[in-house]
Amino acid sequence: MATNKLLLTFAICRLIVTVGLTVDPTELLRLGVDGQLSVDPADVETASSDFGLMTRAKPLAVLHPASAEDVARLIRAAYGSAPGLTVSARGHGHSINGQAQATNGVVIKMSSSRERTAADQTSAAAAAARPQVSEREMYVDVWGGDLWIDVLKATLEHGLAPKSWTDYLYLTVGGTLSNAGISGQTFNHGPQIANVQELDVVTVGKGELLTCSEEKNSELFHAVLGGLGQFGIITRARIALEPAPQRVRWIRVLYSNFSSFTKDQEFLISLHGLPASQRFDYVEGFVIVDEGLINNWRSSFFSPRNPVKLSSINADGGVLYCLEITKNYDESTAETIDQEVEGLLKKLDFIPTSVFTTDLPYVDFLDRVHKAELKLRSKGLWDVPHPWFNLFVPKSRISDFDEGVFKSILGNKTSGPILIYPMNKDKWDQRSSAVTPDEDVFYLVALLRSALDTADETQSLEYLMHQNRQILRFCAAAGIKAKQYLPHYTTQQEWVDHFGDKWAQFHKRKMEFDPRHILATGQRIFTPSFAHNTKNTKPINTHNSIIASS
Repeated sequence: MATNKLLLTFAICRLIVTVGLTVDPTELLRLGVDGQLSVDPADVETASSDFGLMTRAKPLAVLHPASAEDVARLIRAAYGSAPGLTVSARGHGHSINGQAQATNGVVIKMSSSRERTAADQTSAAAAAARPQVSEREMYVDVWGGDLWIDVLKATLEHGLAPKSWTDYLYLTVGGTLSNAGISGQTFNHGPQIANVQELDVVTVGKGELLTCSEEKNSELFHAVLGGLGQFGIITRARIALEPAPQRVRWIRVLYSNFSSFTKDQEFLISLHGLPASQRFDYVEGFVIVDEGLINNWRSSFFSPRNPVKLSSINADGGVLYCLEITKNYDESTAETIDQEVEGLLKKLDFIPTSVFTTDLPYVDFLDRVHKAELKLRSKGLWDVPHPWFNLFVPKSRISDFDEGVFKSILGNKTSGPILIYPMNKDKWDQRSSAVTPDEDVFYLVALLRSALDTADETQSLEYLMHQNRQILRFCAAAGIKAKQYLPHYTTQQEWVDHFGDKWAQFHKRKMEFDPRHILATGQRIFTPSFAHNTKNTKPINTHNSIIASS
């Protein structure tokens, strides 16, 4: 402990000298954390950026907590500081627009703390740091900074797995629960926030570590889920589990007609709640506006020896649509999987010659995007700007969206996958902070594009951001009441419009759980109640806001 205090004192001195810390240094010296408060340039640099690579915001320091109590100590010090200090929790840094950044504040690096615990402590302490599975009660308790891939590995040791996923598993539990957490299982199990039984949350003010659930501290429980980090920091989550399947039948079929494509998708998600033998377990899809994209990193499913050619299919308006579905099975159901799949496929209206099927282990299917990531990293194509753009589009207007966006604004060039799949609104708990369109069925449309520094203007960051703004303007002009998922706005009025009828409740919860507005200021929803210097906030590109006029 003495060594830790000496290191912390040295860190505070460096903060005073190098960045002009306005917080009383004794307040941070009194933290007495078991983890590490770091001003190492590498730590600060990492916390200044994110996956989007479009915004930079330099924090004063980075806290690597060893426990939830470390988080609580920092929150108490920040809230009680007269000059004021902002705090943001950072998971795996997969935000797009600086949502987890804290200008001249402290970033809590949640995802590294358990790694440090496992490496530095005794075997007993390391074991306690791992996800704790209850086979009898069918749940797992996990640290807020645990990656979903590690949760999967830990639960599979018991033959169990979470019910609802994201497509990419190298995200933290606290990060996805602060948004929603969606994938092809959402139509049946709801988003990840609908599969949480209990949370431990550090709240602002008293810096209390509170356990909350449907029955206990329920207002905090529902506020934090989908709450964009505004109401507290998730340090533990209890996630519902189910028996894990052994294998997956992964199927892709193509459509040239958008109406047939969406009709089939909507039919498949209407089967939610039926026995597993009578439905698919996963329903997604993507749009193909560029021949190269049908065999891109997201579509590596297709054999490179037999690539799919747009020119070989009569595409409607030059656009194809791919339905992606899976069926889980194990040894006990392997004999019936063919019959079950065939029975469901007979009810669909896809291009008959376009069925592509593969079988693989369950874990390999869930971790499919990471394998593509490794390929992109090897080519230097991962650490580039990502102007990703996600919308929830009401079912009643998805055809208008297709005509105006897929067949018009995007043209025949794009630089990344375009996902599209429907979800059932009744699988979302409306008491949470998450926002969805006001229709029973709505679609996710996700433009997961990468900006590349090439001679092709259509791959530039400015061009892609301009298209994002065009899409928003099109929706506004056409009266399409879409909602951003993983939202990004720059004014509070835009946030008010985003939350709609939920704004009054959202604002009330903010005043109750974070009255000084010190948490997650990178979201730009609320301004801290104290004056602070923002000179270190630097947009990398002046067009970083997708809602700016152009």
